[in-house]
Amino acid sequence: MEKIALFRTTRRILLGLGSVEKIGVEAQLLKAKKVLIITDPGVIQAGLLETVKKSLESVALPFVVFDGVEPDPRIEVVEKSVGKAKKEGIDLIIGFGGGSSLDIAKVTSILITNPGKIDSFFGIDLVPNPGVPVILIPTTAGTGSEVTPIAILSDTKEKLKKGIVSPTLFPEVAIVDPKLTIGLPPSVTAFTGMDALTHAIESYASINATDLTDLFALRAMELCSKNLRMAYAHGENLAARSNMMEGSLLAGIAFANAGVGAVHAFAYPLGGEFHLPHGLTNTLMLPYIMRYNILGCPHKFAQMAKAFGEKVEELSDLDGAEAAVRFVERLSDDLRVPRRLRDVGIPESAIHGLADGAMKVTRLLANNPRKIALEDAVAIYNSAY
Repeated sequence: MEKIALFRTTRRILLGLGSVEKIGVEAQLLKAKKVLIITDPGVIQAGLLETVKKSLESVALPFVVFDGVEPDPRIEVVEKSVGKAKKEGIDLIIGFGGGSSLDIAKVTSILITNPGKIDSFFGIDLVPNPGVPVILIPTTAGTGSEVTPIAILSDTKEKLKKGIVSPTLFPEVAIVDPKLTIGLPPSVTAFTGMDALTHAIESYASINATDLTDLFALRAMELCSKNLRMAYAHGENLAARSNMMEGSLLAGIAFANAGVGAVHAFAYPLGGEFHLPHGLTNTLMLPYIMRYNILGCPHKFAQMAKAFGEKVEELSDLDGAEAAVRFVERLSDDLRVPRRLRDVGIPESAIHGLADGAMKVTRLLANNPRKIALEDAVAIYNSAY
């Protein structure tokens, strides 16, 4: 308690099977007159949107759909969604889908009420006005975007992912329904689940972690580490899906307040330049950054191993910390997620450029428990190659 810590999260969270059916009532509580649903073509094809439509129709609330969201969305995508929102005169946005749809919903909300180019909002606390009210409904157990004040977009010109961080990005309501993840392919379950686990690990190790964020992060690690294999191997298992959804939510609450670190900083240029899924790029870098960071907080890494169910009581903190890294490596292998840059087609010649890109992500590197210089970044990418 030697420093003052701020703790924030989404004001209203509905968690549980069938909670998506409450969307109409929640929209009414926000006094909505016309709704824009932001989603992606895959969600439409999977038929997931039907429950949302029926719920809105049951309260006679008109809506329009923008389904142009893409993975790791470019800035141009949000420009199109804002155009549709303004043309239709909407007063409530529902973000429905994976993290990309939720992030586009959040950014669309603030661009309706804040004049100027989107470039002026990248960074921390640069959004002057609150946005249009937003309800977020994740269909993956991964990003935790429904409880974070952060949105990430791809800048294709700079080949880098950029973030907007502002309390105006918190939605009014998050609806977290595990049923929506039942049809996810195993690979998506793996990538998004590892993303959630990474959020928990990084927020726990962050220099801005507090007792409050540690509570959420440790529980998220327990839930994800014990349920991700089952959700991957048997996607119809409701208990595993529910525990993963809760783990993702708790990890989101933790990192919204403590921040993530070098894993994400190193993953961003990988995604920005080579267009790889965010969960995959995090998994690629996770064990190597963990191993580098151990010296910054060995006791915390040993506690992670404990949360993963590893028997570390008789081990030193350093040995227990190494057990945590080995657990993550085994989990990645079990989920068939690549662990080497060369396995996803990244040439060795790209390493110095990637290191330069990672060093630009100062917002996240500032949270990391161990300082990283450019030569360290090159060495870490080389170890991951």
